[in-house]
Amino acid sequence: MNSITPVSPALEVRELTKIYKTKGSAASKKALNAISLEVRRGSFFGLLGPNGAGKSTLINIIAGLVNKTSGQVRICGFDTENDMRSARLAVGVVPQELNLDAFFTPREVMEFQAGLYGVPKSRRRTDEILAAMGLSDKADVYARTLSGGMRRRLLVAKAMVHRPQVLILDEPTAGVDIELRQQLWAYVKKLNEEGTTVILTTHYLEEAEELCDTIAIINHGEVVACEPTKNLLGKLDMKNICLVLGQDVLEVPKSLRKFKATLSHGRRINITFRPSETEMAKILQAVTEDGLDIVDLTTEEPDLEDAFLQMTSAK
Repeated sequence: MNSITPVSPALEVRELTKIYKTKGSAASKKALNAISLEVRRGSFFGLLGPNGAGKSTLINIIAGLVNKTSGQVRICGFDTENDMRSARLAVGVVPQELNLDAFFTPREVMEFQAGLYGVPKSRRRTDEILAAMGLSDKADVYARTLSGGMRRRLLVAKAMVHRPQVLILDEPTAGVDIELRQQLWAYVKKLNEEGTTVILTTHYLEEAEELCDTIAIINHGEVVACEPTKNLLGKLDMKNICLVLGQDVLEVPKSLRKFKATLSHGRRINITFRPSETEMAKILQAVTEDGLDIVDLTTEEPDLEDAFLQMTSAK
């Protein structure tokens, strides 16, 4: 009977620690504290956290730009320390910094990068990728003449020249206008559908919620959450009701004060509550008892921003 060899995850991080040593008597800084993560192949994975949480340190270790203190990182089964060449061929990284040669054209940037990765000329996709990034008409101008948004798109293009199995995008849409952002995501989603694993860091939480099937949140160098996006949102014990009254009132009706309701614009009453502690039926009953003239009622479920704030404010 033939045994089936399991496919290794796109990314495995095991007990990864990074300590930055300081000079003099200043205390060393622990940027990553024995974190562990696993990203399945084909996932669109979100890596979120506040500034200084450790995201960039993690990405730089994966990319081979920063040495780890301890732990293990494997990309598509290749250890970044013991099989460095294969690991680096398996990943493409789009950094936050706009690190482009000002006197190279986008076409030259792409061709040079492809050469570094040993991509034969017959297999290079320079024109295809530049077109997907909306840079065809800028292919032969100096990079220094490109806008900030165009330079960022060129970084994305540069990371894809060697067809990496894992694409890491570190704040890829910062400074990119809405239309071009949509164009970028359309291409990245196509890559993901074709099998490329995408790991995204972004401060645009609505993007992460829409795009990512799984999300990890890092805070103070530790993983505070890592699970499917739907599960993460489902764990939030929070709901909001907005009541629109038929006429202005001067204060929150007495029956709703116990729910810590707030009044805005004279006729909007907002109530944020925990379903585990308060039944919505009791709130609606209080509304009925007060005889309020309600012309509209809406409810809002928690979003990723709520989850992010809850997870990162816990410590």
